[in-house]
This record gives sequence, structure tokens and C-alpha cells, in this order.
Amino acid sequence: MIDRSVLSGAYFSQEHVARHQLDSFNNFVQYNLQKVVNEQRLVETEIVNRGKNQEPVWVELGEIRVEKPIVREADGSQSKLYPTEARLRNLTYAAPMVLTMTLHQGDKVFDPQETTIGQLPVMIGSKVCNLCGLTTEERTEQGEDPSDPGGYFIVNGTERVLMTLEDLASNKIMTEYTERYNEQIHVSKVFSQFRGYRALVVVEKNKKNLLDVSFPSVAGHLRFADLMRALGLETDEDVVSAVSRSEDVLTYMMQNLEESECANSEEGIMYVGKKLAPNQTKDYQRKRAEFVLDSYLLPHLNYLIPSHLKPGDEGYEVYAKDVRVAKAEFLGRMAEACFDLALNKRRIDDKDHYSNKRLKLAGDLMEDLFRISLNRLTRDVKYQLERASMRHRELAIGTVVRADVLTERLIHPLATGNWVGGRTGVSQLMDRVDHMSVISHLRRVISPLSRSQPHFEARDLHPTQWGRICPSETPEGPNCGLVKNFAQLVEISKGIEDEEEMMRIIRGMDIEPIRSE
Repeated sequence: MIDRSVLSGAYFSQEHVARHQLDSFNNFVQYNLQKVVNEQRLVETEIVNRGKNQEPVWVELGEIRVEKPIVREADGSQSKLYPTEARLRNLTYAAPMVLTMTLHQGDKVFDPQETTIGQLPVMIGSKVCNLCGLTTEERTEQGEDPSDPGGYFIVNGTERVLMTLEDLASNKIMTEYTERYNEQIHVSKVFSQFRGYRALVVVEKNKKNLLDVSFPSVAGHLRFADLMRALGLETDEDVVSAVSRSEDVLTYMMQNLEESECANSEEGIMYVGKKLAPNQTKDYQRKRAEFVLDSYLLPHLNYLIPSHLKPGDEGYEVYAKDVRVAKAEFLGRMAEACFDLALNKRRIDDKDHYSNKRLKLAGDLMEDLFRISLNRLTRDVKYQLERASMRHRELAIGTVVRADVLTERLIHPLATGNWVGGRTGVSQLMDRVDHMSVISHLRRVISPLSRSQPHFEARDLHPTQWGRICPSETPEGPNCGLVKNFAQLVEISKGIEDEEEMMRIIRGMDIEPIRSE
């Protein structure tokens, strides 16, 4: 028989306090760093005039790894850096990132080179921290409190905590009512997210039962039926089948098909092209329409295209056609949600229900930051290669990578709290008033909603917060209900890394696919 006090003591230990932050950061270092590098993969340049054969030059990115935190002295020597020394000397507790880069010049491939691309701020207590694996006595020798929970960063000698951000779930259809010109409009929307890019796609049913679709880069609305044709659904039957076979819905769909001006896929593409690029040539309009539909409409479905294929590559168009049909089917589901809402077959979605929320932990925030920073570094590498080429210098990886470009981009947001995407207050100075303040700060959750607006429902205690969010620990005043804290027993799950494994599980549950495979 296990003593309850021993069990609760083991659970409510200092490891549990910031476990969610540490697990998230470890996951970022182990998997997501490489995932972001794989997304970038190639650094292409415009150098084509070297040599007689006009050989193109590009750089291929390979494996990335994070080493242990070190400090470089003025005399060039290096030594292990521990958190206490970083605090006392006003240093940033960071570790070098080493990336394998291969230079290609036409058919000639240079040897892969391991290059330090910058310094990654390291979370205290994570797997790449120098304190990891040390005993209580060894921690004390390094000037560290053995009961310190970790889960924070040290930037320029100050302790900074990354706030957990609460946001609406992405890639999930949500329905609601809205009003325009004293008309009630039924709306279904989805925040489509892919590789850090987030696009709001909205399907609306107006008073005349006609559907309009809006998404980024398109001014105004597009007619639903014509957009479905542009995505590859040729016949009326295909368009209706993508929405629903229900007789009630069929009546609405007939009204939409009657208003449609496009008879086939080609006319649908030109309809979108004219909206996007009026008064341009037909060829340009077609290319612009295909690019916008592929890039900005429901981008989360672009995962179906292999990451190594780019527009214009051989085989890309085959995948792109399948993805456009998948996007048409997803839009059909959004349209069905609109009609079901109008027919009282479903209720509006509760935005405050915790199943409709997702939390961005330290690892997710660092992933967003690293993606932007790596993009900046690759642009700098491209510029340095082109400049070296113009000056007729020998091209070499070691001379074109400037590590401070990436380092500055990673450290500045942590030091100021101004994150990518215009968010502020993401990184905060850790509250060291007492031990309870530290625990509270590490387990804080903030909402992106404006403090100056009432948002009564968002501030209310929702029944689904039971066991997840503390019902009493929230500040008074304008932040009330928008700044919250985790409950003591909360456990935070993370997304599935292996999508193929997930698909195997789903197929094993006798779920019928939308299309026959």
C-alpha cells in the first residue's frame, strides 16, 4: 500500500511546477528545430554567371544540433556556462547551434560543412542546460538552489519567463451569427495555420441563401459555387456532393448554382483571376489565381504536397490539383455547417469552451521565433554569396554565415517581450518576491483579447476549465479573467509528431474517407 503523502509529495515536487514549459522546450530542441530547417531546406541564389556553363549556385541545409551553453572570454578561451555565472556577469545563457550546410555549384558538390549559425537561449533545467543530470550537491556547488523549478531563460543577466498563450484552435470549423445591414448572417470560419502562417477563411450565408467566401489577399467576397469550380469540381453534381446530399441543403444549393456564372473549372479560374488582377492579361490572371488558391486558401491542407516540391517543379502540379480538390471538400464542409446552422441542426460554437482552445507553450513560441530568424539568416547567406560572386571571390560556407544575424533575432524578443506577429508582453521579468510568486509566474496563461474591451463571457469562469485552470487565481481590474493560472493537477498534452501513425490509427477505426482512395 503506497502512502498518499509520499505519492502527493512525489507529484507536487519542483519538477512538476514547470514541467509543461520544460517538456515543450525539449520537444522544440529535439524535433521542431530540425522540422523548421527541413521546411527551408534550400537557399537559392541568383548567381548564374560563374564559369563558362553559367552554373547556378545554391546551399542545401542538413542536420542541426544544439550544444551545451558556453562562454567565450576576451582572450578567445571557452568554458562551460552555468546559470549563476550568467546572472552575476549579466550574460545570456545560450548555446551554439551547429548546422550542416552543403554548397552546390552546378553539378559540383562541395563537402558538407558544420557551421555555427548562432546562439540559442537555453531554458534552465532543459536537456541542453548544463544543470541537467546534476545531483543536489553538484547543483549547490554551482551556486544553484536545488529546489529551483527552472523553466525560464536568462537574458543579459535577467530572468525571463515565456507566458503560455491561449488562443482559438486552428484548422477547426467554428460557426456563429453576425449582423450586416440589419440582416442576420450565418457564418462558418476556420483559422487555417501552416508553418507559422495563419489565414482566416470565412464562408457566409446571406439573406438570399447565397454563399460568399473570403480569405486573405482577396478583396471582397467570391461566389461559393464559382470558387468550387476554380478548385477543380467541374459539374453541379460534384459541387453539391461536396456539401451535402440532404434535401434541405439541396434547395439552398440550387439557388447558389443558379447564381453561378461559371460552367467549368477553366471559367472558375478566370473568375478568380479577374477578381485578383483586373485589367491584366489572361495568362497572368490564371497564374495569379492558381498561386493565391494554392498559397492563401486553407493553407493547412498544403501539407499534402511534399516539402521538397516548389511551384514550377516537375510533379508539383499533380499534387497541387489533388490539394485543390481537398480544399473544395473542406469548403463544402464549411458550407454545410452554415446551412445546418440556418436549419437549426447545429448550434453556434462556444469560443470559451476549452475544447476550442489551444495553448502555445515556450517551445511553440520559440519555434515561431526561430522560423522567422532562420528565414532572415538564409536571406543574409544569399546576399553574402551574391556579393562574394560579384567581387570574384571564392565561394565558401564559412565566410558567408554571420552568426550574429540569427543570435540577435532570437535574443531581442526574449529581452523585450515583443514577439513575432505583433504580440507584446510574451516574455516577462520573473517575479522573485517569494517562492509562491515564482510558481505562479511559471504557470500563468494569458489571453490575446484586448484588456480595454468588456469581453464578459471570455472573463467568466467556464465549466470546462475545471481541473485545468485555477478558479480563484486571477488579478483584479482590467486583466480579470484574461490572465489565468494552471490548476495544480493539470497535464498538458502535445501534438502528434508522426502524422502517418495517426492516419493508420484513424483508418483502423473503420472511418469512411470523403473520397475513395
